[in-house]
Amino acid sequence: MDTLDDLFARLRVATAPAEIEALQEGIWQIWLTTGHPLLDKHLEAGMRYLSAEDYTLAIREFTELIETSPDYAESWNKRATAYYLRGEYRASLLDIQQTLRREPRHFGALSGWATIVRMLGDDAGTLRVWQRLERLCPNWPGLQAQMRDLRDRLDEANGI
Repeated sequence: MDTLDDLFARLRVATAPAEIEALQEGIWQIWLTTGHPLLDKHLEAGMRYLSAEDYTLAIREFTELIETSPDYAESWNKRATAYYLRGEYRASLLDIQQTLRREPRHFGALSGWATIVRMLGDDAGTLRVWQRLERLCPNWPGLQAQMRDLRDRLDEANGI
């Protein structure tokens, strides 16, 4: 079985969208493995509540998971997602920071961070987050075009 490091090394050089997607799926499978039945129960319940759009109960489950296993990055990421979907962007950003502190390569957290920063109108901040994503996977589908468009907009705004 591939380790996270193996999958990320392959993701860095992958060029085909199907290959990138398969590598991301492999990474998600590892991230979604807590290694403990009680933690799995909270994760699964939180994800069910998230799918049912019951963000309050999802946040409660992910918080329980965080309190039980604070080093498990995915619990922070899932709670960040629930906060985002509930419109609580500041809380989401704080949990994204915690996710990235535990797993700096977390492309889901980086993507969420870029989405929030872009919504808040911070093009330069969005570009910085996308550059971190680019270091993980330069051929992420659509990333280069989005970065080019954003750089053009920043250049126009700066009179370049």
